[in-house]
Amino acid sequence: MNAVLEAGVPATLLRSALREFYDDYGNTLDDLDLDRWVEYFTEDCHYRVISQENAGAGLPLGLIYCMNKNMLRDRVTAIRETTMYEPRMLRHFISGVRINRVEGDELHTQANFMIVESLSDQEPAVNLVGVYKDIILRTDNGFVIKSRDCIYDNYRIRNSLIIPV
Repeated sequence: MNAVLEAGVPATLLRSALREFYDDYGNTLDDLDLDRWVEYFTEDCHYRVISQENAGAGLPLGLIYCMNKNMLRDRVTAIRETTMYEPRMLRHFISGVRINRVEGDELHTQANFMIVESLSDQEPAVNLVGVYKDIILRTDNGFVIKSRDCIYDNYRIRNSLIIPV
């Protein structure tokens, strides 16, 4: 990426702000603040959790597939009101934030993630490892996610995937 982006914004400042955005996103999920999680996305967003194998083969089938913000809200409602699961704590570790391409206010980005899960009667374990492939919009109010593919490297999901990635 160029050292200076359009409008004279240094790439390091943009990357730093983006890094903070990714950290806030992870902390929101760690805090299980699912209402706030929904607000990270545009109304017409795309959100998918998909295996590396399917992503590499161009197959769209994922574990979670939401085509707009209302589907994200439905997922939050389902987690709260209809899903029964053992209480758990999650920690999202996000690294390697990269800006691959800039098209106006649209950033094509990626970042690595690792999610560690702690159940009440077990030692913490790695739940999911992979990469976010995102299209993020710059707005007057900060960044917002237009498209997020959470591409996981795991051969299998160790326990269950309840809380968003």
